[in-house]
Amino acid sequence: MSFWVGVDESGGIPNPGRPDLTPPRHWRLDDVDAVERPRHIEVSPDGTLVAFVLDRDTSDIWTLELGTDCPSAPTRLTVGRTLAAYWADSGPAWSPDGTRIAYEHAGKVWVVPSAGGLPRLVCPATSPVWIDRDRLVVTISQERPGGDTDALAIVTIPNNGEPPATPRRLATGFGDRGSAVVSPDRTLVASTLFHRDDLNCTSVHVTNLVTGHDVTIASSPNRNATGPTWSPDGRHIAFVDESPGWYEIFQAPADGSATPTQLTHASADFSDLQWGEHGIVATRGHHGVTDLVHVDVFTGKATVLAEGGTWMWPRVSGSGIVAAHESHDTPPRLCQLSATGDITELFAPAPAAIKVAPHAIPEHVTYRSLDGMEVHGWLYRPTATAANRPVPAIVYPHGGPTSLTADEWDGVAQYFVAKGYAWFSINFRGSTTYGREFERANHGAWGVGDTEDCLAAYDHLAALPWIDAKRIGIFGSSYGSYMALHALVDDPQHRFACGVAKYGDCDILTSWAQSDLVGRLDLERMMGHPSEHRDAYEAGSPIHRIARIAAPIFVAHGEHDDRVHPKQSLELMEALKRENKTFEYVTYATEAHGFLRTGPFLHFYGRLERFFDWYLG
Repeated sequence: MSFWVGVDESGGIPNPGRPDLTPPRHWRLDDVDAVERPRHIEVSPDGTLVAFVLDRDTSDIWTLELGTDCPSAPTRLTVGRTLAAYWADSGPAWSPDGTRIAYEHAGKVWVVPSAGGLPRLVCPATSPVWIDRDRLVVTISQERPGGDTDALAIVTIPNNGEPPATPRRLATGFGDRGSAVVSPDRTLVASTLFHRDDLNCTSVHVTNLVTGHDVTIASSPNRNATGPTWSPDGRHIAFVDESPGWYEIFQAPADGSATPTQLTHASADFSDLQWGEHGIVATRGHHGVTDLVHVDVFTGKATVLAEGGTWMWPRVSGSGIVAAHESHDTPPRLCQLSATGDITELFAPAPAAIKVAPHAIPEHVTYRSLDGMEVHGWLYRPTATAANRPVPAIVYPHGGPTSLTADEWDGVAQYFVAKGYAWFSINFRGSTTYGREFERANHGAWGVGDTEDCLAAYDHLAALPWIDAKRIGIFGSSYGSYMALHALVDDPQHRFACGVAKYGDCDILTSWAQSDLVGRLDLERMMGHPSEHRDAYEAGSPIHRIARIAAPIFVAHGEHDDRVHPKQSLELMEALKRENKTFEYVTYATEAHGFLRTGPFLHFYGRLERFFDWYLG
């Protein structure tokens, strides 16, 4: 047994594997695992360098030179930074003079010379942002009645040999501060406040760095405003607000003297705003496709600079715009967009075997759920369907649930499609880039309508002549795992031939008590507090109906998962044993909420391949 594996058990009919089936011709899981995503991009003040995070054996910070005729190789600036999923990490922050970079590691803020050198510990905190050459705005944990919250603080960087500094707190309401951005004159900081007394409300604020005086720029009950950015003259704030039904761009005076005005009316979700000399650069997402756009601050007109797949983290540089990009057939890369619209690939870390492998391009599909709601997804069709018998299929609901499957690179999907499987990545109700109404359609009813969306995905596939209705499975991670379990439990027709539950909930009531604070509040944001909504929590917990499962299930979990505790999969496995169900159960001793290391990744997806080949192949 691999040393990565903690527990490896099974029950019911054993799965011996398919010795007659082999990996696809042009794809290997080792190559899929080796694909890296440059993320959390920041350009230096003089526009000559870009810093970013790259996930390998660690999540370290790298820099890359810009503005040269021949793209240079990236330079690794840090070593040993904790491997982290992108949603649980922050990026580098350049000092105003570009000579240093601040970053967080293991719950502490560090500063390292941008030209290379040893890092210096600043203080226990996270999410650093520079004020001037000597001071940072950081996020600290603040003890409050009802639970710790995240507060902003100012810290002076200690000199060499001095002990870690003590941050000075800024004023805050009861909630969590984030997205801090310092004004051009270095006297104010814009930030967001996630309200603990209204978990569907995030407001935008401006705080004086000297006096701590706090001004509310935008706040509406049960609505989110976020992503502030400063105008170059420091007089206005732009941000996104979901009040219109989508995350449209608004702007307001930085002193709070006037009501914010809506700038865009695009019926799309804007994000990653950066206000430059000639307008706002942003990304604009709609139905899973995210374009890079420029927004005129006078007319609100959004001009597409580069069409999707998915553009992320755009930053203005001296010679254009630097951003990350990927799509269904383009592995993640770092690009530069010139003023004339030319796209230069700065850094494309995917292995050569991945770059030359044939990629399947999915169709964006719309289908009707069991209650008539319109649902969307991406359907990959293997090329073998033109000549061979109907193919097996996999339904893949994403995690979150407030997330989506976008026009992005998915090496696992490509691998299984190359083996001859259809792959249907669905954006069930609760997904983003389809508007606020759709995004909140699962609030108060986890595991109900969204489960019907998964069952209807099966029905859509089963009606296609090139798919074998008897060989359709369902697989998901996190909330997608929870969807897969519901689809096996709450379906009297027993549609799916098998299911895979990767670090997901089985009992959202016990999971609420076991989860970390972020997971607990996110669950309450959508389902309310369990003391007031216990019936909905129990209805949304498939653990009470495990006896209904008629298909084999593969369950996997990381033993260091704080978001969905590994006790969730243990509770599920014990129920499967009691009911004499056919299952496989694996835990990974080193992993948290995401199988990030190469060993667990290869072990899990090798087992997943064996599982699907046996029950669907």
